[in-house]
Amino acid sequence: MTSAALEAFNGADRAEARAVVMSCAAVERWADDVVAGRPYVDLAAALGAARTVAEPWTESEIDSALARHPRIGERAAGDEADAAHSRREQAGIDNADASVAQRLSAGNRAYEDRFGHVFLIRAAGRSAEEILAALEERLENDAASERRIAAQQLREIAVLRLEGELA
Repeated sequence: MTSAALEAFNGADRAEARAVVMSCAAVERWADDVVAGRPYVDLAAALGAARTVAEPWTESEIDSALARHPRIGERAAGDEADAAHSRREQAGIDNADASVAQRLSAGNRAYEDRFGHVFLIRAAGRSAEEILAALEERLENDAASERRIAAQQLREIAVLRLEGELA
């Protein structure tokens, strides 16, 4: 089944289609490859292509995508499309619980000090407590393992965002 959004994406000029994909993850090669695969017969084909060309992303592509992600629990800034994605994904995080908010903030700082980039998790559908538990658990990882997990989370987030754009 195709949606109006997928049909619009398939028919958009290259720059418009690329902007849609780049709002999902700031990985130029990935965006170019997803756009080059058009037209897609249905949403599943588009998402399958997006997953395929994202596996794997290079270290510099991971860094590029990570650079546009806000800290968990902080308001997203920057490009409106990117910020809107992040706000939707983090909607389940209630900063009204001061203790959880403080622990997320401290955990974010500890994570960045340890690994050199923001803590990244597919936040959609997760509570602040679930995210905090994952953050605390992942602080125990070695750098190589954590990099693989962060890259996988980035890919999941990118494909979920693209699904939201094209559904």
